[in-house]
Amino acid sequence: MRRAKNPTMAEVAAVAGVSHQTVSRVINGSPEVRQATRERVEAAIDQLGYRRNRAARALVTNRSGLIGVITVGAALYGPTSALTAIEESARSHGYLTLFASVTDDSDTQFRSVLDDFLDHAVEAVVVIAAREPLLDHAAAATPGVPLVVIGPRPGQVADALCLNIDQDAGGRLAVEHLVGLGHRRVALLHGPERSVDAEQRQAGALAACAAHGVRPTEYRGDWSVGSGYLTGSSIVALPAEDRPTAVVAANDQMALGLMAAFREHGTDVPSDISVVGFDDAPEAAYYSPPLTSVRQDFRALGALVVDTLLDCIRGGSPTPSLLTPTLTVR
Repeated sequence: MRRAKNPTMAEVAAVAGVSHQTVSRVINGSPEVRQATRERVEAAIDQLGYRRNRAARALVTNRSGLIGVITVGAALYGPTSALTAIEESARSHGYLTLFASVTDDSDTQFRSVLDDFLDHAVEAVVVIAAREPLLDHAAAATPGVPLVVIGPRPGQVADALCLNIDQDAGGRLAVEHLVGLGHRRVALLHGPERSVDAEQRQAGALAACAAHGVRPTEYRGDWSVGSGYLTGSSIVALPAEDRPTAVVAANDQMALGLMAAFREHGTDVPSDISVVGFDDAPEAAYYSPPLTSVRQDFRALGALVVDTLLDCIRGGSPTPSLLTPTLTVR
């Protein structure tokens, strides 16, 4: 079936009874068009089914309207939520996102994706550095366009703006909440090694424990429900006098596994043991029992990333910053 030809700007102008320059101003949101004229042009656009040719516009304006986003582990809650928030915020500003998930830690794959983005004339690049190797690749990159890296602390990557939700502060929040409830025997279920967020959450939780004179029992998970379940089974197998009375899990999925193991072994949450998660994923409110969790505002992070990039694109000099997490107590 032959596709109908896309109407031209000149045809829209003819139907609306205006110049093609006026049509261009309406399409690009210029305030220098009277409301009645704008409405006439928009009606002509709807009538003809006109679609703006982004490629042609890019040639004229030297602006592609594209932002490239690179991540690893896109199936995980944090990177997925950050990506969605960035895409929504970018779209609200008239930008589209190109997305690529690298599947290994090689610099070759990262460089290939970055080169593909630059071949598409992206105006900026975002790297969601969920793992340390991606952080290293971002530090070595010189894309020639504004670069934002989500994950590292401000100033950790030269020639890039580092933005994130303060993971260290989140780890502290979780421990301080439990200490405030009177807990002294606390276990920490950390995320995987070489995970940027996991290491920062771990550092914050350990610092809070040290500040309150708490000597935590430490476990290592891999973000999965299964690793939380195995840890929970190990905890309930401890002698009662050695068993922690509270656990901080580095994400909500591992917290879910912990609670499943505790329930299976007759250990009540929160009467026998308290659990705090991290992320405050939407389903956390429906866990049994509902989960207290450190909340990350990914929508605010997405808006911050896009606003920062647009500031750079327009010649500004924004500064790196961290958003403050909160604790949702249930």
